Order: sequence, then structure tokens, then C-alpha cells
Amino acid sequence: MNIPLHHTLYNSEAALIQGCKEGNAVAQKTLYNRYAERLMILCLRYAGNKEDAKDMLMQALVECFKGIKNFEYRGEGSLKAWLKKVTVNQCLMQLRKQRELLYELDERMEEEVPEEQDNCALTQLTVKEIMQWIHELPPGYRTVFNLYVFEDLGHKEIARMLGISESTSKSQLHKARALLQNKIAGSQRIAL
Repeated sequence: MNIPLHHTLYNSEAALIQGCKEGNAVAQKTLYNRYAERLMILCLRYAGNKEDAKDMLMQALVECFKGIKNFEYRGEGSLKAWLKKVTVNQCLMQLRKQRELLYELDERMEEEVPEEQDNCALTQLTVKEIMQWIHELPPGYRTVFNLYVFEDLGHKEIARMLGISESTSKSQLHKARALLQNKIAGSQRIAL
């Protein structure tokens, strides 16, 4: 059996990075095949629809291939982390271009649903349902929620990245959580 050489050439991240830095098309295709699906899932969390997510992914990959010459390899896993960071930044840039990041500062904080209700309802939900509800959040809420929950960023960093105040970031997160909690509570009532 004849195994194509490119299948074994880029088994390690270091070799894959070097191939991409050299502009090798096989290395670039290997990187795409290895990471595109995960990055698409990331884009879907930020985009309003699948088409926008595809555009975000393509723009992110273009930026990755342009910027990989400056990428400094720091061991196994560093490429994946860098690709994720570039993709998140590209998603945010695309959202800014689309002017979807409209934030409302609401000083009134609504009371949160008690934790017992959350946990009881959450045990009956699927990941798909929860991700759909996150996807349905208004763009500003969704963006702050994703950055805070999935990217593990603080309000100060989110505010800096999005060009908003920390209080706006906190307000957007609070509103996103409140909407999600209402959906969870609503699904609990329906399930009963």
C-alpha cells in the first residue's frame, strides 16, 4: 500500500507550522483539515447565522496563513491556542464591521433565577438546546457571554477588546444570563 508522503510529513504541530511558514500548500491543507471544523464551531458561537460563520472562518484562516510567519511555536497545543485567538479576534472584527455590536447600558439589574431552578432545569436540557439559545441572544449579549464564559476573559479585557466600558460588559453579561435563565425556566414549565 502506497501512503502519500504528505500524510506523514505533518504529524507534529512543529512540522505543520514549518510547512505553513514555507507556504507549502499541502501543509496549509493539512492545517485546514485538522482545525477548520473546531474553528467553525467557534465562529458559529459569535455569528448570527451559518453564512456569517463561514465568512468569519474564511477570514480567520486567511489571517492565520498571513500571520503564521510571525507565530512562535511554544510546544504542542500552542498552534491550536493561537488559531483560536486569531479566530475570536476575526469574529469580533467582522461583528464590528457589521455594526451588530449594539450595547445598551441598563443600570437596573434584574433579579437572577434561584440556583435550584437552574440546576433542575439544566439536567433536562441538551447541549444543542443550550447552544441554540446562546445563538439566539442579541449580538452584543452573545458576544460578551461568549468572551466571558467560553474564552474566560474578565470584564476589563472584554471592555478593552470591544471598546465598551466595564459596566456595559457586566450589564450585557447579566442580560444574557437573565435571558438564558428565562428560557431555561420556560423549558422547565413546558416539560412539567
